[in-house]
Amino acid sequence: MANVAVLNMNGQEVGQIELSDAIFGVEVKGHLMHSAVVAHLANRRQGTQSAKTRAEVRGGGRKPWRQKGTGRARQGSIRSPQWTGGGVVFAPKPRDYSIKLNRKERQMALKCALTTKVTNKNIIVLDELVLPEIKTKAMVKVVDALNIKKALIVTDGDSSRNIMLSSNNIQGIKTSAVNNLNTYDVLKYETFVVTKEALSKIEEVYA
Repeated sequence: MANVAVLNMNGQEVGQIELSDAIFGVEVKGHLMHSAVVAHLANRRQGTQSAKTRAEVRGGGRKPWRQKGTGRARQGSIRSPQWTGGGVVFAPKPRDYSIKLNRKERQMALKCALTTKVTNKNIIVLDELVLPEIKTKAMVKVVDALNIKKALIVTDGDSSRNIMLSSNNIQGIKTSAVNNLNTYDVLKYETFVVTKEALSKIEEVYA
């Protein structure tokens, strides 16, 4: 098991904690993490884009000029794709971009991502993270004390709402609850910051 220092909100070490090898010490499988990221990004797409084909554009029922004798190219409709205001060739239509990933594959990809954070020493465990009120300035003070620039902060508890709302305007910082944790966010942000309470919840849910 890997040992990681436990810090307080001032960035001072207050202890040590052992991380579960079942989650933070698995064999890293790059193809699984890739599949999870692709599925996550695909599932975020709305798929509501739409344009009209020549059959759907209003008008254009009459032939613009006769077939021969004008010196111009033959035309059958002013709603052909080459005309201004005409239809779109192979027009995009609403579709479902979602990709299904098995639950076990999704969980293993997350474990692989968490393992990379431990291997690269990009994980910070906090004994607690509590803000009595919603205040960005207080959260900035914590971020500066931990010396993090681009981080995912995972919390779990009654104070999570204050933490999340206080972090909204801080560039490079994203907060997440344990139940919303995903491979994409873990890999996207350089540092993985987690409270002891959230860590025990992760080990309980994903073990």
